[in-house]
Amino acid sequence: MAQQPEPVQPKPGPAGYAIKMIRPHLRDIPHVPFPDGFQIRTLRVEEGDLWTDIVRDAEPYLTIADDLFEREFGDDLPAVPQRCFLIVDERDAGVGTISAWYVRDYRGQAYGLVHWVAIRPAYQGIGLGKAGLSFALARMAEWHERAMLSTHSKRLPALRMYLNFGFLPDLEQEGAAAMWEGVREQLHHPSLEWALGARGKEA
Repeated sequence: MAQQPEPVQPKPGPAGYAIKMIRPHLRDIPHVPFPDGFQIRTLRVEEGDLWTDIVRDAEPYLTIADDLFEREFGDDLPAVPQRCFLIVDERDAGVGTISAWYVRDYRGQAYGLVHWVAIRPAYQGIGLGKAGLSFALARMAEWHERAMLSTHSKRLPALRMYLNFGFLPDLEQEGAAAMWEGVREQLHHPSLEWALGARGKEA
């Protein structure tokens, strides 16, 4: 009998391990309003350079390529005005972005995809990420039954926010249990404790 190859163990990058989270339904989405002086609007296709500038400004770990917008959304540019959003101040200056994108087939099911959540550092900590996520999930619920996202294990404030919004670790991902145990050591959250505890009982 041929020897089975050893499973490839995930390796961390500058932002930690690449991890996925799933929200199994889009009911009971927390409603979080935007702070005074801020609102959200659709992103225009021609604002790709602005989107890139916001993401680059907000990203502490990864190098953001000039063509990232095209690579992420170029396969369906007509969907950008429906699914990509810009958080703006009173002068309509872009201070953040979030997208209610999609995955047509993830383990045999379609998902809404929370994609590229980014807030400029000068505007972090005032609730724009939470309000943007609330808006994006509500919009996503018009088209999808469930949601997912990809993030990294070092992004602890973002992970806490996602857990608070009903996302849970995707423990079917290769090496997920070990990666999330590392997160649990730093981030104490009841949903995370429950998810990993339930997994341990199954094992």
